[in-house]
Order: sequence, then C-alpha cells, then structure tokens
Amino acid sequence: MKFFHLSDLHFGKQLHGYDLYNEQHGFIVQLCKYLKSEKPDAVLVSGDIYDKTVPAGSAVSLLDEFLMALEDITVLIIAGNHDSAERLRYGKSFLEKHNIHISVLPPQEDGIKLEKVVLQDKYGDVNFYMLPFLKSGMVRHFMPDEAAQGEQAVIAKLLACEDIDYLGRNVILSHQFYINGNAAPVRCDSELRPVSIGGTDAIDISVLKGFDYAALGHIHSAQYIGEEKFRYCGTPLKYSVSEACQNKSITVVSIGAKKDGVHISTLPIKVACDVIKLRGSLKEVIAASNERNKRNYASITLTDDDIPDMVKEQLEPYFENILEVIVDNKRTRQIFNECEADFKELTPYEAFGAFFKEVSGRTMDELEDKLIKEIINEVAEMR
Repeated sequence: MKFFHLSDLHFGKQLHGYDLYNEQHGFIVQLCKYLKSEKPDAVLVSGDIYDKTVPAGSAVSLLDEFLMALEDITVLIIAGNHDSAERLRYGKSFLEKHNIHISVLPPQEDGIKLEKVVLQDKYGDVNFYMLPFLKSGMVRHFMPDEAAQGEQAVIAKLLACEDIDYLGRNVILSHQFYINGNAAPVRCDSELRPVSIGGTDAIDISVLKGFDYAALGHIHSAQYIGEEKFRYCGTPLKYSVSEACQNKSITVVSIGAKKDGVHISTLPIKVACDVIKLRGSLKEVIAASNERNKRNYASITLTDDDIPDMVKEQLEPYFENILEVIVDNKRTRQIFNECEADFKELTPYEAFGAFFKEVSGRTMDELEDKLIKEIINEVAEMR
C-alpha cells in the first residue's frame, strides 16, 4: 500500500504581508500531477489545513480545490492547532461518503474511541488511527488524572483504550510536539512557539512505539524523531525566511508485509517564487539580481557602514517581493552588544507575575499561579 503524507498546508497563509495564494494553488497543481503518476491508495493530512481558525474565503476555495484534486482517493484529515473544529468538520458525513475522513477532536467521553479507517491490500488490513491536536484541558472533564499530568499521559491513555492489535499493521496521524528523550525537533521561525509552563506539551515519541508509521504534523521542517517511521513531513511551501535553504517535498510511504517495515521517499515541490536570503553591500546585493531573483521573496541583509536613505526604494526595481531589509554593520552590532546585557525578554507568565505583584503588592498564591499557567498554555494554542 502506498500513501502520501502531508501536513501544515496553512491555506490562507501570508508571508510578511504577501498573499501566498498563487504558491498554494501551484502546490495543488503539482500534487495533481503526482497523484496521476504515483497512484497512491490514500492521502494523509496531519493537521493545520488552514492558517487561521477563521479562514478567508480564498483559503476555503483552496481547500475545495485540494479535495477535488483527491477525487477517487481515500483521504484522512486531522485538525491541527490552527484549525477550527467546527469549520473543518462542516459536511463531514457527506464527505465520508466520498472517502474523505475528517477527525477534529479527541474523544470527549468514556467509551468513545479514536476515529479509525481500515484499508486493505494483498497483505490484509492497514489500520489508520486519527488523533487530532489536543490539549489536556480538552479531556479534563472525563480524564482528570491524565489531564493533570499533561498531553503525554492523555495520549497514552487514549491509545490504551483502543485495544490495538500491534501484530497487524497500524498507522497513526497526530499533530503534536514530539521529542525523543532530550532531543527535540528542529523548528522554524514561522511555527508557533508554544508557551509551556513545565513542558507538559512535549510528548516523548515512545508513546507511539507500537505503530508501523506515525504521520506527524505541527513541525514545519521535514525530519524524523527517533526512528524514520516517526516522521514530520514538513510544510509543502516555505512559510518563513528561516526555511529559505530547505527543499520542500511530499512524503511517500509504502507499507508491505509487517516484517518488511515501511519504505519512505519524497517528491520535490517546485515554486514559481522562492524564498531567498541575500547578504552583502548594497552594490553586491543589486548585482545578485536576475530574472529569477527579481520575482522571489527576498530577505536582504545589508552590511554597508553607511546606509543611504530610502534604501528599500532603491532595491525595489531589482526585487519585486522584498520581505525585509536588515542592516548588519559595525554600528548596529555595537548597539546590539550594548543593549543585550540590559535586555531581558519576559515570557507571558513572567510578565503577568510582575504585573500582578505591581498592582496587588504581593505574589500570586498557589491557586492563582496554577490558573494563570493553564490560561497561558490554552491561549498559546489558540493563536
């Protein structure tokens, strides 16, 4: 059996104010071509279909185009932290009749299991378990002990309730922040930096050890965690300057007999307008302009000691899509070094604690401290 693994589509995404509709449409066009040539049995999408919980009309149109491209193919979609459960599950019953399966929330009461889709090939069943993004607060009403311990305990309990036959072939879709011991995945600037007090959102990948493949979402750089079968496929497009040097792709997974494991390969995604980083003097940067670079999304760092006024306007004839212009010279480095020792960025938790003490004349008690931690963690995942 062969399936495509995608995640973090972020339909509706803007890059430094530039609308990426054309680039996202171009990705769907390439996906259509790969579907025809590769003929996968299924397409898995591991969360963050939209960039905003209230998506723009153009983002909804992109999802419609995306689903139309997947006609006659089994599609499995889970919600990510950027998605609205109510909006994503609209038309769920109708879509299931067309082999499009969407799971937007973890089980909400005892006895309810994860959504499961079973596909067959010549070796028998392949069981796909769908675990949408969760925070412990989502299950606190019926799983209080596990919720108090954090997301790892919640997921372990949910999986224990599934009675999974690990002698068979099993795949899980999940949209969480997984680590391997002390090793965390590489993250990009475009990703949400979760505000976690005590690290309860970090989940050790060992909780998924029995699965033949984990189709992970949430992290924008393609990579595996612990073992190759536990894989973040990454975003299909570059959504930050920090991703400029990455090669985006579609992950292709083939699963045969249980004893043979999985085979993983990738299909490259090409874009009309790339994200690039240029560094040098104003003269050197202008000299680097060509027909290709002129259309690309450019982050420019200038190193001249004397930067002319309205420098961005001087660059615009050579670069149509300037994301940012950064000055890095002796003067700016000196200013940074002088300020760095005195500058301390407060976390939201620290900032609220200082504010509370200022207005009340005391530090928070244990209950107040616990409450603000919970609020900050929940708000961070709603961004």
